[in-house]
Amino acid sequence: MSLVLAAHGTRKPGGVAMINDLAGRVSDMLGRQVHVSFVDVVGPTPSEVLASLPTDCPAVVVPAFLAAGYHVRVDVPAHVTASAHPAVTVTNPLGPCPGTVRVLADRLVESGWRPGDSVILAAAGTTDRGAQSDLRRTAALLSALTGDRVELAFAATGAPTVAEAVGAQRGRSRVAVASYLLADGLFQDRLRESGADLVGEPLGTHPGLVRLIANRFRRAGVLSLPAAA
Repeated sequence: MSLVLAAHGTRKPGGVAMINDLAGRVSDMLGRQVHVSFVDVVGPTPSEVLASLPTDCPAVVVPAFLAAGYHVRVDVPAHVTASAHPAVTVTNPLGPCPGTVRVLADRLVESGWRPGDSVILAAAGTTDRGAQSDLRRTAALLSALTGDRVELAFAATGAPTVAEAVGAQRGRSRVAVASYLLADGLFQDRLRESGADLVGEPLGTHPGLVRLIANRFRRAGVLSLPAAA
């Protein structure tokens, strides 16, 4: 069984290194190599990686995206088709998912969040209605976990922007931004510049995210892989 992680891609070397580190940790957990691919900005692409893998061995692709937007619905399937690999299973993306939200909450606590702080869930942004619905669901899940209302805001596409949402909460309490981003990069820089009192780190290589990805591979039918602890 061949394992492929499909991420967005970034021009920031640190972001690319983080994705490779994340894949490496999943590889260590499963005892099987996880190949890295990117649907945008940098390569190799999922189609290139899949085309390089043995065709007599099924492949599983985990989309490393936090909502089921255009890249998940269109780009990843298009890459699978272009690869001509005869046996590819594509799993659900990483979000929305209770496991991802627990990682978000851990990052908030690490940033210094405490009950009573105003919380803003900061996503990259999307025009895809399905992805927007996924983001609203994630905000609701995080709200239930923290016990406080969580506002949704965007680093790029969509309104309000993170800076606008932070400004609207100013004076009421401390403002904490929960970064709903996978890796460091331009969008995370915008969160740090938003004026918030606290900004959580990207989900990155959090052990909970490593376990989540490992389980995505396992539940796709890779029953021979060791269970994620």
